[in-house]
Amino acid sequence: MYQLDMPWALFLLPLPLLVWWIVPPHRETSASLRLPFFDQVARAAGVEPTVGSVVPKRSWPQILVDVLVWCLIVVALARPQYVEPPLEKTEPQRDILLALDLSQSMDTRDFAAPDGTSKARVDAVRTVVADFVAKRPGDRIGLIAFGDAPYPLAPFMMDHALVQTLVEGLLPGIAGPRTALGDTLGLGIRMFEKTTVPERVMILLTDGNDTASKMPPLKAADIAKTKGILIHAVGIGDPAASGEDKLDTASLQKIAETTGGRYFFGGDQKQLEGIYDELDRITPEDQKLLSWRPRIELFHWPLGASVAIAVSWYGLSGVLGLIRRRATA
Repeated sequence: MYQLDMPWALFLLPLPLLVWWIVPPHRETSASLRLPFFDQVARAAGVEPTVGSVVPKRSWPQILVDVLVWCLIVVALARPQYVEPPLEKTEPQRDILLALDLSQSMDTRDFAAPDGTSKARVDAVRTVVADFVAKRPGDRIGLIAFGDAPYPLAPFMMDHALVQTLVEGLLPGIAGPRTALGDTLGLGIRMFEKTTVPERVMILLTDGNDTASKMPPLKAADIAKTKGILIHAVGIGDPAASGEDKLDTASLQKIAETTGGRYFFGGDQKQLEGIYDELDRITPEDQKLLSWRPRIELFHWPLGASVAIAVSWYGLSGVLGLIRRRATA
């Protein structure tokens, strides 16, 4: 549609008429020479003298041209625009960071599959996490793999197909045999510092306890709380095991509780699927719709028309006047 960006400029339309009414005409006194024989000079020159000044009157065509030029200038000042159909963009309001344990113990084949067979923990994680990513089309998702140390595999992005490809390519032991849980939380906090979304969620999945971190996990959880980061912890290991393979459920529960998140335990693939379904339910999509309507400026059209009309009229008038004067002479 067409619109005027500054319609109040149209109040300038009667300005010349107000000036003509209010401002008095310009009067000027000039020196003159009195000739006692002026009548004789006038008769000799063939001129009929008149009393007072001679003010040339405007013709109606000239008045119409001046009015039209002024109206076009005022319309140009009002900035006519063509407003195009709105462009809409959906902006995510939540970033989700997936932190997946890839220590050597993730290759343990103790996860019951839906068909009754046993499969490696990492295989179940690949399937469930990839399905969870597919259900989150409106969120930016990042990915961390950790073992001896945490490694950022993907920054926060909307390219979920790439995240799924990275998840499918995860292999146990590629990050080292041990578990750096606290350092992983610290890396996640640093990644969230570069985001500006109002909601920040980390989903931490591990099957062991912290044996390689420089930062204590509970200290990292306290920092995450101050940063407004919500951590959901998912344990899939064996709480009754010993050493590196023992699942530290107490620490995971404390991490989740400190940040306002929840702790889940998945003993098989079905339970793990239920956990991620619940995570999907408690983190509903949150998006912001941005709308913008492009505008094309059109002020140059009335402005150019006013200049063209004025130049054409007064130029033509000047040429015709010159021709008449030459013809008279």
